[in-house]
Amino acid sequence: MTVVAGRYRLLDVLAEGATGTVWRALDETDRREVALKELRAPDGLPADEVPLLYARRERAARAAARISHPAVVRVLGVATEDGRPWMVTELVRGLTLAETLEAAGPLPPREAARVGAEVLAGLRAARAAGAPHRGPGPEQVLLANDGRIVMTGFGAAPENDPGPGSDLRAVGALLAGAASAPPSPGASKDGRAGALRAVIEDLLDEGPERGPTADRAERAERELRRLAAGGARPARPEPGTASAGARPSRRAEGAGGAGGSGGSGHDDGDGFDGGDGGAGERTSVKPNGGRPGRRRAPRRSHVLLAGAVGALVIAGALTYHAVRGDERGAGPGPGGVTSTAPAGPGATSGAGGGPVRPRS
Repeated sequence: MTVVAGRYRLLDVLAEGATGTVWRALDETDRREVALKELRAPDGLPADEVPLLYARRERAARAAARISHPAVVRVLGVATEDGRPWMVTELVRGLTLAETLEAAGPLPPREAARVGAEVLAGLRAARAAGAPHRGPGPEQVLLANDGRIVMTGFGAAPENDPGPGSDLRAVGALLAGAASAPPSPGASKDGRAGALRAVIEDLLDEGPERGPTADRAERAERELRRLAAGGARPARPEPGTASAGARPSRRAEGAGGAGGSGGSGHDDGDGFDGGDGGAGERTSVKPNGGRPGRRRAPRRSHVLLAGAVGALVIAGALTYHAVRGDERGAGPGPGGVTSTAPAGPGATSGAGGGPVRPRS
């Protein structure tokens, strides 16, 4: 087996591309497996330009080593063998996005948003470190076994950098291909598919009305993380009504309502925010129709009606006692039971009107 730079033992080929071959190799110094990219000059390049190309790619590889972001493959160093640079990176185990799409078809909106958020964040970190990417394709995005989204393909920086707008276009094109399936009935209910399409359109559209590139990038990443966290914009309820399943929140009423999104940190949820925390937007429903900090007073008509009923009850009670006082002794006895005893001497009973004698 071949040993490169007296340290890296080549084991097998992981991938091949126009700019070189990626090997799985064993670092015999640190006793760990790494990925070793053999940088190659394109066919037909004049011999006197080959050293210049190798020098440029070595500078790009060393610049990529300055990037520190979980979505960017970690560059460990540059080895030289026969005048050619070999870029040493961490070995990420997983499938490429291209392999995933070929095997399982387009990604669900939530997973596509997660991929887009991580790739966009990685591109922004690379540009901040002075090592812009040429634009990742599905073959350069790894869905790692540990759950990470990792971008590769560094070490071949563009000669004429088109600027940060190219990063947005690259992510938009990547998402357009990764989530190109028509939304499923379930996706249409939570609005993730439509929200993702809106983000893709914003990434691909460079019109001046979209705002500065930096603001667009931050807005797109925040929205993608919210969607990746499972968040989707709920339908706005009618004024004075509560959405299904929502309960009034006394705390929200006193504070004027609260809502949060998570990101990256979903949704996010977005989100996704998560994040992001990853918690979607929370919507608090206010019992007084949306005006915070005030309790609804009882209606005046209810107060008047209660007063009228109370007055009628009191008047009826007074009348009843007055009548009973006038007819004392001739009416019902105590407890509402009619008495069968004579009221006094000379009391009569029946049609004859004679005196009533007690029976022996």
